[in-house]
Amino acid sequence: MKEVVHIGSRAAPGPDLQELMARVARGDQQAFSSLYDAVTAPVLGVVRGVLRDHAQSEEVAQEVLVEVWRTAPRYREDRGTAMNWVLTLAHRRAVDRVRSVEAATAREQKAALLTHTPEYDEVSEQVETRLEREQVRRCLRALTEVQRQSVTLAYYRGLTYRQVAELLSLPLGTVKTRLRDGLIRLRDCLGVSA
Repeated sequence: MKEVVHIGSRAAPGPDLQELMARVARGDQQAFSSLYDAVTAPVLGVVRGVLRDHAQSEEVAQEVLVEVWRTAPRYREDRGTAMNWVLTLAHRRAVDRVRSVEAATAREQKAALLTHTPEYDEVSEQVETRLEREQVRRCLRALTEVQRQSVTLAYYRGLTYRQVAELLSLPLGTVKTRLRDGLIRLRDCLGVSA
């Protein structure tokens, strides 16, 4: 049975696709070349109609034609024309590509949502920091004058215990004791567990 290819208003006989398909099923490369020439444009048209992307359409059309070569023995003439069989393969492959792209996009969006860390609330953090500073100031005011001076020089100005002792004209052991006592009182005031 010869298939008819319509060109303009005239009908021109095309190659016998059923015969070509039978030869392709037997591994005839020349027959595949003729089949390829006859079905490439319609395959590309079906694929483009589904994908709408030129580059992807060409890629999928090539995949379809490779599949035709590989699966030609599965073609059954009693179930429809060779052209319909090839175009059905093309349509299925194009739909599979759309689904694959959509699934990949969905996975990427899900991964992006999982890795997205919400921005912290700067205002809340500033308020919390301010409140903590105020609590430390209040607790420092509860220390004795010598304890407050020792803690301030050692921890806010970064002086060593020896430098604090020299600056306050006190023995090193006294400064260490006052710092230890002052830190214990600060810890208790701030509610920090030991």
